[in-house]
Amino acid sequence: MMPKKKYQIEFSINASPSLLYNYISNPSGLSEWFAGNVNSRGEKYTFIWDGHEESAFLMKSKQDTYVRFQWEDDEDTKYFYELNIVVDELTNDVSLVITDFAEEDEVEESKELWESQIEDLKKILGSK
Repeated sequence: MMPKKKYQIEFSINASPSLLYNYISNPSGLSEWFAGNVNSRGEKYTFIWDGHEESAFLMKSKQDTYVRFQWEDDEDTKYFYELNIVVDELTNDVSLVITDFAEEDEVEESKELWESQIEDLKKILGSK
């Protein structure tokens, strides 16, 4: 398996941190934009897209601040994906910073997938 490259992308989101946190941390919120269906049992989340299923573990979270998941396939590695809510101290603008890992030749494709997913999230939130 090729080593994965860490990357970050940031999206401006017009929503309160507490509302945004509900959409990135709860199975029902994640089902609205991230996957067709999301179930959780404790720390294990199952994401379902068109009959395809993948599981991830909630590694860390902090209310209204961030969630960090690790795909089951990446267990025993340093790879994870994190959705971090950042509030600008001066303007109170809210951003969602995504940290993820992908193989070198898949980084751009992975970023495009996140961009598409975040566009769906923004529509649901009524954020431009």
